[in-house]
Amino acid sequence: MGAAIPTIRDILNKIKWSLDGGLSDCEIVIEHRGAPGNLKVIKGGNIRDIAPRALIVQEEGEEVIIPFHRIREIRKGKAVLWSKKN
Repeated sequence: MGAAIPTIRDILNKIKWSLDGGLSDCEIVIEHRGAPGNLKVIKGGNIRDIAPRALIVQEEGEEVIIPFHRIREIRKGKAVLWSKKN
């Protein structure tokens, strides 16, 4: 049996706790209807919590819940750490 495939939550927690800079220099690309190309970039520094099925993000003074299924890409600096296959 092979190793389990890491989940989005696993990847985000690894960045948060193991990589230099943590989430602060990450970008999370999400599906967001109405945005240009229906995509929006969330800055890692705005992430308040990595819940079991969603990100809790601070935006314009409010907490917003972003379900993991809306995440399209996770980037750190110029590196793409995870991308959803279409």
